[in-house]
Amino acid sequence: MDRFRMIFQYFQSNSESVMNGICGLLALASVKMYTCFDFSCPCLPQYNMAYGLGIMFVPPIILFLCGLILNRQSLVMLDEWRRPQGHRKKDLAVIRYMCSSIMQRAMVAPVVWIIVTLLDGKCLICAFSGSMDPEKFVGFANVTPVQLEQLLAKVPCKDDDLMRNNTSRKAVSRYLRCWSQALGWSILLILIVAAFLARWLRPCFNQATLLQARHWSNYIDIEQKIFEETCCEHSRLFAHKCILHFFESMRQEIKLHSFNLPREEEKDEGEEDLLRGITDQEQVNKLLKTWYYEKPPLDVS
Repeated sequence: MDRFRMIFQYFQSNSESVMNGICGLLALASVKMYTCFDFSCPCLPQYNMAYGLGIMFVPPIILFLCGLILNRQSLVMLDEWRRPQGHRKKDLAVIRYMCSSIMQRAMVAPVVWIIVTLLDGKCLICAFSGSMDPEKFVGFANVTPVQLEQLLAKVPCKDDDLMRNNTSRKAVSRYLRCWSQALGWSILLILIVAAFLARWLRPCFNQATLLQARHWSNYIDIEQKIFEETCCEHSRLFAHKCILHFFESMRQEIKLHSFNLPREEEKDEGEEDLLRGITDQEQVNKLLKTWYYEKPPLDVS
């Protein structure tokens, strides 16, 4: 149990490292999901674009929302943004830092999905094969507009009997695949350059402000955890006291069954500290309300 407690405490005290690991797992999961996904274009003029773009952009939205849900700091940031002023001022720089950190981590898995789909090319071929100019490719002459629309829509379906050995289908497919891969590599290059510049240009800005924002962001997260732990400990002790009072009338009978309940005067010192002045539900509710509406200033002098 001690080992599990140490692991749990490590996760609580290193939430940033844990979130980085979760984002990495989501990115790997997005790649695995796409490789296991059986992409099957409908090859119908009315549905190709909706299906191709849906596969490209709907899963990233789901992954983005999962990244926000799994990130504990999302709720902490919203609480800090929405809380009343109280006795403690709100620092917008800290809220912006937390929001930026949350968004960066949540965007990892969606960006990986989009880049993987573009490098693969199937989604773009399915979505835009019907929008190609037939004059750029031989083999689409002497067909009616309706037949042309159906032929272009069947470009992603290489198993179709009509398009299996069609050289024009292969040309359109290669053309769209090249554009898709070029777009994917371009996005990857832009992201890498942006990360490189952000990494190397950061020392040029005010480091003191960044350190302050990062420090108080971690403080808000840790304070919330300690408050929740303290509330849980108080709830346990409060419940323990309530149960003792409930069974006070049955003390003699309980003693006969070898239960050794502590007497009212044998109070633990920690229990006495936590429960001093708090004896009923209204007082607990008032305490929690005061913490929310009148958060104390950050001054322990």
